[in-house]
Amino acid sequence: MRIAIHSLRYSFGLLLALMLVACAPEPIYKNVPNAIAAPPALVAQAPERYAGGDVIWGGQVVQVTTFANHSEIELLAYPLDSSQRPQMNDIGNGRFIAVMPGFVEPLNFPPGALITISGKLNGSRVGAIGEASYVFPLVSVGQSHVWTPKEMNQGRNNVQFGVGVGVGIR
Repeated sequence: MRIAIHSLRYSFGLLLALMLVACAPEPIYKNVPNAIAAPPALVAQAPERYAGGDVIWGGQVVQVTTFANHSEIELLAYPLDSSQRPQMNDIGNGRFIAVMPGFVEPLNFPPGALITISGKLNGSRVGAIGEASYVFPLVSVGQSHVWTPKEMNQGRNNVQFGVGVGVGIR
């Protein structure tokens, strides 16, 4: 009897986990062979080691600077989930600058927005964060995606449990 109850609980848990995984959206950038797995903070320590490598990085927009023939988006990097969405519940992984060809409308990349980019490492630049010197890896962006709040919540568990309170569904 105990074995049957244990098997039933295990099967239910496995089924629930599979249903939650099935709801998660697909990654937005597929098949980037040999993409560098190192986070920006590590790349900044030895940028020459990673020069020309492909990356898929994401994070939170700090600021946008426009120039005559390109635009630069400074990002605070966060690890990406299986759908390549930045995970803000984790700690930051350093900063990097996404270099985009042409003019980028700053209102399309407001401070605080979450984006994921795909591109190639193209050197680094010494800059500052406040009064602290900082090495920013530079990424020549091939593709970028600004995440909407709806996309960020897609596939997430919407059931919440409270101790002694019951179940709440958002």
